[in-house]
Amino acid sequence: MSEHQGFFQDHYNITARAVEKVLSAALKRGGDFADLYFEYAVQEAINLEESLVKGTSKNIAQGVGVRVVSGDKTGYAYTEELTPDKMLQAARTASLIAQERSGTGPVSVDGPRGPEQQLYASSRPLVEFDAATKLDLMNRADRAARGYDPRIKEVQVSLSSEIRIVSIANSQGFWITDYRPLCRMMVVCIAQDGASRQVGNQGGGGRSGLEFFDSKPPEYFAHQAARQALIQLDAREAPAGSLEVILGTGWPGILLHEAVGHGLEADFNRKKISAFSGLIGQRVASELCTVVDDGTLPLRRGSLNVDDEGTPTHSTVLIENGILRGYMQDRLSARLMKAELTGNGRRQSYAHIPMPRMTNTFMPPGPHSKDEIISSVRFGLYAVSFGGGQVDITNGKFVFSASEAYLIEDGKITAPVRGATLIGNGPDVLTKVTMVGNDLQLDEGVGFCGKHGQLIPVGVGLPTVKVRSLTVGGTSV
Repeated sequence: MSEHQGFFQDHYNITARAVEKVLSAALKRGGDFADLYFEYAVQEAINLEESLVKGTSKNIAQGVGVRVVSGDKTGYAYTEELTPDKMLQAARTASLIAQERSGTGPVSVDGPRGPEQQLYASSRPLVEFDAATKLDLMNRADRAARGYDPRIKEVQVSLSSEIRIVSIANSQGFWITDYRPLCRMMVVCIAQDGASRQVGNQGGGGRSGLEFFDSKPPEYFAHQAARQALIQLDAREAPAGSLEVILGTGWPGILLHEAVGHGLEADFNRKKISAFSGLIGQRVASELCTVVDDGTLPLRRGSLNVDDEGTPTHSTVLIENGILRGYMQDRLSARLMKAELTGNGRRQSYAHIPMPRMTNTFMPPGPHSKDEIISSVRFGLYAVSFGGGQVDITNGKFVFSASEAYLIEDGKITAPVRGATLIGNGPDVLTKVTMVGNDLQLDEGVGFCGKHGQLIPVGVGLPTVKVRSLTVGGTSV
């Protein structure tokens, strides 16, 4: 047994017998299924402003969540105290969802094992390094941003890191433990020229330790943030109206994530409240469009060896050449929909129930070059990066603000613009995709996804994509 497989046994004396007792108590009133989600997490965040440390935090959390599933109902309880009495109390509370008079009998589990796939290095996580090492990374970013151009007046750098050890056992006799590192740096630059002040930001991270910054050093993120802020100083106001729009590579995949991805999560479709409900096997997009959710990409922010129900993550084709092939599933939805598990059961922590969530969602490369796509546009918008956005899952309507965008005039990228918002409908936009680039890139590793109050790390990606027409909100006509 590896060090991490035995973590909860060694630290909290949680044996197979103890797990069996809690699971049996959870199913004492009946139910279809029960599981335990043990978690130990260390999280740290440091903020640098005006070249000084302005805030630090470190949090250590531990606990176990007990879930009982009965039909389409879920009972859930959790405790921060990993003692036999508290775990049994949580199990009895979760069991109240079941109404049968008698349970399913004793549960048997084997000792925990490790995941079959290993997608992230077991090297020392960043959170375990000393403060001097982490401050050196942040100071390097701060110096690089301030030295990029004298018009950069303010710089903010944040660095967050964590390690989570999770152990998942269920009433089917399954018990697995996973060790999950994560790090993330963000750089925000404010440029000023006269009365004009503009903001740029860039960051990155992944499921690795200090070695992440070997390939993407702090100076890289600092220069990109500074560059973006300076571009906005000279930008003209964005045009408004229905335009041809080119979506850039990488982070613009957030539009795909929000406007399409959430609608492909199984719970929304099981409840028939998604714009994609009941459409499996039907055309929902241009034949150029394929959409994949892949939790198996090594070291990526959204990747997991196993999901938060213990299912190995998959590469799941959701839309293939425009045809809807399936949804992202957790255990509950897969059982009720009689579908295969896809490894998309995720949760924020032991205090939250799992639900179908994305991992790394992207559109694979297509047949066109970026130059070919740009040259095909007479007048349009080239959206390189996005800021905030919102979407209505029931109909796919979205609004996104572009944080870096340019005009395309006569097949050439010309002036930068600011104040552009993209307004549309996710399923409708997919039908208007007329060109897909061969230049897929994944984002740098900064994304979070919120759903029903739970926040989890995710990844997105996109090649250069041409949309025939999209409503652009701006101030210039």
